[in-house]
Amino acid sequence: MRLVHLDLKGAAPRVSYLEQVFPLLSQLGANGVLIEYEDMFPFKGELEILRSPYAYSEEDIERIQQLAEQHKLEVVPLVQTFGHVEFILKHEKYQHLREVERFPNSFNPHVPDTLALLKSILSQVIEKHRRSTWIHIGADEVFHLGEGMDSKNWMSRNKGDVGTMYLKHIKEVLGFLTAQYWGLRVLMWDDMLRKISVGALRAPRSLLGTVALVARACPAAVQFLTKYVESGFEAVWFASAFKGTTGPAQAWTPLSYHLKNHLSWLKVMQAVPRLAPLRLQGVVLTGWQRYDHYSVLCELLPVSIPSLAICLQTLVNGGFTEEAKRKVLDVLGLESMQLEQSTSEGRGAFPGVEIYHMVEQVNGHLKESILKALEEESAIKGWFSPYHRKRQFGNPRNMESFGSKVLKLHEDWESFVRDLRAQLERIYFPDTVEEWMEENVNPYLDQLRDLVRDYR
Repeated sequence: MRLVHLDLKGAAPRVSYLEQVFPLLSQLGANGVLIEYEDMFPFKGELEILRSPYAYSEEDIERIQQLAEQHKLEVVPLVQTFGHVEFILKHEKYQHLREVERFPNSFNPHVPDTLALLKSILSQVIEKHRRSTWIHIGADEVFHLGEGMDSKNWMSRNKGDVGTMYLKHIKEVLGFLTAQYWGLRVLMWDDMLRKISVGALRAPRSLLGTVALVARACPAAVQFLTKYVESGFEAVWFASAFKGTTGPAQAWTPLSYHLKNHLSWLKVMQAVPRLAPLRLQGVVLTGWQRYDHYSVLCELLPVSIPSLAICLQTLVNGGFTEEAKRKVLDVLGLESMQLEQSTSEGRGAFPGVEIYHMVEQVNGHLKESILKALEEESAIKGWFSPYHRKRQFGNPRNMESFGSKVLKLHEDWESFVRDLRAQLERIYFPDTVEEWMEENVNPYLDQLRDLVRDYR
């Protein structure tokens, strides 16, 4: 299986955009989507507090699944069950479930309310995904586990360590899923298991046997896979990345970086047959939209579609072959791509291509052109300095020498940004548009706006 990860904890697209994207995914070789809803899920009742103001409706969730079915894409919902639960634990109502009181990252596994809450969250999500045969329970990066008083007490009473405590909670979650939803298969990230001994992993086989691990870091993968074979795991997935791993504030996707990531995974795949009975079940192409609930947005989905196309076709063809290149260019409507420069030629014909080109302009020229005008123009430095502007005086003769140029630059960018905003609004909800502008446009454009206001 080749699942494309849709990380909705930031920049969740409108369903109308997914209508355009799903056929493209299918065409490029994906056969599933891993959907990390977080606060975009329409939680009900007690859990309503978890919903974003822009959360999808129940009809939206149904529509997403119909679209997926139409384009032969399996839907796998992802529900975090241990770490990365800031969207839950930030609320005062659930603060008492934190492992460490100051940090909203991870659950305290010793409070009975934790499991009760997880059961109702999982139930609501699974009830709305009755066609799904898989669920992903996250379970990665459980920061601060073992640092809370309850955990310290538990470890000293049970002569246990963080690893056994981690497994105990995961077993409880799995126990609930296997009892309630017979036949539902479970995926989880593997990073927390890497520090746990083979002996400890082998002990709870009866339950962990129902799980397929998703291995995330490539370089040492074979070494970990050997350990998982010894622990009795039979199925493994790999997690590559097509965006969202090169910096929390990255705005433009580096193509060659992500292609190399997939080529490395192909090498690991060649080693899997030697690790029988372990078998490779699938690959998740992750596309993180935020590093966590509180970080800024990284690359928007339309910006990373060329990277996604390259990565999917590399997996389909066992390398970035001539055939793969041709298919990528055909499907995306591009003339050529420069992998090292992460650029492409041609107008493009993929969903959100207008945003792709406009973000390229912002990324490459906005800051540069404004700083150049403000810092290299000697008349501004000499006759319209912060000192002049604060005290509101200046010589019109010298001011006119730079005025028309600055006014033109300002008008050009304002008009460009109006178009960009309109394009973003077609795909995204208002909170995303606002955040993206605040982060990527306003820090530079506001300097120019202030100068123009003072000049006038």
